[in-house]
Formats: sequence, structure tokens, C-alpha cells
Amino acid sequence: MERYRIRRLRAALLAFTAAGGLLLTGCGAGGTGDSGDHSSADGATGFPAPDYSRGTGEQDGDRDSDSPDDESREVAPSPDYLSTFALDVDTASYGYARRTLADGQRPDPSTIRPEEFVNSFRQDYERPDGNGFTVTVDGARTDKEDWSLVRVGLATRGAQEQGDERPPAALTFVIDISGSMAEPGRLDLAQESLGVMTDRLRDDDSVAIVTFSDQAETVLPMTRLDGNRDEIHEAIDDLEPTFSTNLGAGVETGYATAVEGLREGATNRVVLVSDALANDGDTDPDSILERIDGARREHGITLFGVGVGSDYGDALMERLADKGDGHTTYVSDPDEARTVFCEQLPKNIDLTARDAKAQVAFDPETVAEFRLVGYDNRRVADEDFRDDRVDGGEVGPGHTVTALYAVRTEPGADGHLATATVRWQDPDTRTPHEESGQLESDSLDDSVWSASPRFQVTAVAAYFADALRRGDDRWTSLPGARPLSDLAERADDLADTTEDKSVRELAETIGRARHLGD
Repeated sequence: MERYRIRRLRAALLAFTAAGGLLLTGCGAGGTGDSGDHSSADGATGFPAPDYSRGTGEQDGDRDSDSPDDESREVAPSPDYLSTFALDVDTASYGYARRTLADGQRPDPSTIRPEEFVNSFRQDYERPDGNGFTVTVDGARTDKEDWSLVRVGLATRGAQEQGDERPPAALTFVIDISGSMAEPGRLDLAQESLGVMTDRLRDDDSVAIVTFSDQAETVLPMTRLDGNRDEIHEAIDDLEPTFSTNLGAGVETGYATAVEGLREGATNRVVLVSDALANDGDTDPDSILERIDGARREHGITLFGVGVGSDYGDALMERLADKGDGHTTYVSDPDEARTVFCEQLPKNIDLTARDAKAQVAFDPETVAEFRLVGYDNRRVADEDFRDDRVDGGEVGPGHTVTALYAVRTEPGADGHLATATVRWQDPDTRTPHEESGQLESDSLDDSVWSASPRFQVTAVAAYFADALRRGDDRWTSLPGARPLSDLAERADDLADTTEDKSVRELAETIGRARHLGD
């Protein structure tokens, strides 16, 4: 986790504030400031826009959180109180960790992305009525002095609210049929799930199928569901594993097929189903994406990656999805596969926001230090927050996005702590919009473990990811970290409280990790 320290040069901060006063007006700072305070704005108003010529203030991430301030060290210029990142709804890291632990092995720390653990669980955020987001900011104190966990929660409208109003979908499935996909739980799992999904898609939706092994082939051009379901089922049933994995050829052919079958007024999407163990042709994600860049940008065709298999190319799939304006998930059994293809995929057919980014401004008068948990590959330069040419994240209905911060407040801090703003473009008109929420010190719960149940689930998931990353010297432990035995017990209690099957599975997964060594 990167570390940021708030500069203590009060005179400089006051001078900066005075110089930027006009920019700070309208940021909503005069509101009530509690966790329920929200403000919205279109365009570039409604949030403190700093003088970026003075630097971003990013600090080295390997300093110990207990070390005293070194007044002689180089101090980054103001503003050094901002954190900016592109939204991400990936969950593959958590799914793959669950699979690895179920197989009796600890996952490689490099595959652990804490934000994907956190975003794997349902949240209790208020949802907006239309497109865009609500912003919820809350927090709770840890048992480490002056340290708190602050949760920034963003939510889109419920998926069920779209009903039959969503545009038709044009989905191009790019399916890995290489030899490694013969393992049970790979191609067979994808076939079964795609068959169920075919029966559930609407008549005005369309499907194309591209397969790849050493070469790529379009086995089904873009085909309407109405009257053609039997033909689609036959194409799915005929898939068989063959040779090596030329993933680059598959993605390139998939996008070419999507462009050829492009439907105006429809949501055009490429769905990649693979173990991502590329061993033939182009295996560099940047090079692959460069070849399909025109289709991606000109037609807005985004990528949804579905990972399968006990051996899984996590890094390649994640890179493809991040740079392909999409996201990834991972499935290991029929129940998970049905959830992804029959519940999650329909959520991702429609878009409620394009190029969505979040920026959190911490108050230098009350916050001494902060760390964003995860989002290491999604960081955005602070000055690019309102540059709509810079890619953000694509988010559909029914999603929540959570960012967790470890925050050290000044001793006795009282008052405003942070303002969080999300900026996105309307998926149709590309008009930019913003929504903000604020947090005050008196809104912090006295303890993480007395906060709301969903906040506690967030904390357990983050602490669990933190524990699995131990041994990787790039990251510092979260304040208030608990042993796995304690996390498993808390998750078990929370499963009873929330009556949530996914939280019960979290408790079981932590238990497996505990047996492999705390």
C-alpha cells in the first residue's frame, strides 16, 4: 500500500488555501459533513481542485507506520492530501485465492489484490434513482492509536431497476479451447453456463462465438437469439479442447467479429473465457490491446474476462481487462459459473457510467497520514481526475465499488476529515458528472468491531487479504491487523448476522488459510 504523509507546513498550507480559495468554493465544505452528506455537480465544479503545478505529494510506501516524522527528509510539496484512482469492480483475485486455498495451497502474494477481496461482498450503500453513483463515506477507529479505517462506498442503481428497459446486447464470446481447458472445471464449466445463459437472454439479444487454441476461428457470427437458440446451443455443445493457447489471436479475432456484428443502439461486449495460460503467438497484453485499440475506442466495445482453472494466468487476464476498459472475475464450480453468466453478466450488459474515477481529499488540518488499500494498478495522477481523455473504469447497474483507507488522524483531531468525489461520463452522451460525500471525525465509530455489519465484513476481507500478502516486502500491514483465527471467528459471527452465504464462505476460506499457517 502506498503511503502518504500530510505536510505539516501550516503557513504553506494556509498560503495554498488562500491562493486556491476560488477553486475551493462550491466544494460542499459548508455542509453538515457527516457520512450522509452528499453533493453533486456537473462538469468541473463541486470539489477542491488543487494547484497541480505544485506536485502530487506521493510518498514511498515502505516506511514504517510507527516511525517518527523525519523533519530533515525531503517533503513533497503541497498538495499532498489527494488520492485518485480509476474505479474497479474486479473480483478475480478473491475467487482465485479461494480456489487455491481449497486445493490446500497458499496463494502467491503477488496475486492478492485487496480491493478485489473487498468488492466481492454485498454492501449496504444507498443507491441512486438513475445513472451515476451515490457516495457514502464512513469509518471506524482501530485499536492502534490514532489510526482508523475509512470506507468510501460508491453505488449504481439496482440491476433489477433496468427491467426490460436495457438496450439489447451484442455479446461476442471468445472461448479458450486449448489443451489446458480439458481439465474438469474449465471448458465443460463454461459450456454448461453458456447454455443456461442462452436460454435466459432476451430474444432481441445477439451472440457470436469465437474459439481459439493455436489459431482463432469464428464458429458463430453475430446471431439473434429469437428463433436461433438451437443453433447457438449446438455451437456451444460442439466445443472441444485442442492444442496450444494463442490468446492474442483469440482476442483479436473476437474484436473483429464484434465489430463485424456491431449493432447500433445495443451494448456491444467481448467476453473472454480462458485460463489465460498463453503459450503461443503474442502473449504481451499491451501488444494484444494495441491491435484491437481502434475497435475498443471507436465503438466502445469493452472486455469482460472470466478466469477458470486451478492454474490460471491471473496477471495477464487482469492486465487485459484493466486496459480493455472492462473487468475480470473467476469461477471454480458450477454455482459460481451460473452466478457469473446468469446474474453478473446481465448486470454488465448495460452501462451506467464510463471512465469513472474517484478522488479523495483528506483534510491536512486533521489527517496526518493515509494509505489506500489496494488499487495498485488503478492509480491515476491527481491532475488527471478531470481530464476526460484519461481512462477510468466502466461500471454497470447493480454494482458497488468500495475503497478502504488506513488513516492516521492528528492527536485530538476534530472536524472535517475527508471529501470523496466520483466523476464519470454519461454512457450515451459522454457528458461528465460528479457526486461527493464527506466525513467528519465525530462520525467515526469507536471501534471497527462495533461498526455496521457490512463495514465489519469489509474490514475482515481487507485484513484477510493483508494477511495473505505477508512476505511481500512492498506492503505494510494494516493498522489493527488480527490473526487469522480471530478473523475466521468474526466472519463466522457476521455470517450469522447478515445471513449471507458469501460471508460464510469467507469464514471457511479464512479457516483454510489458518490451517496452512497463520
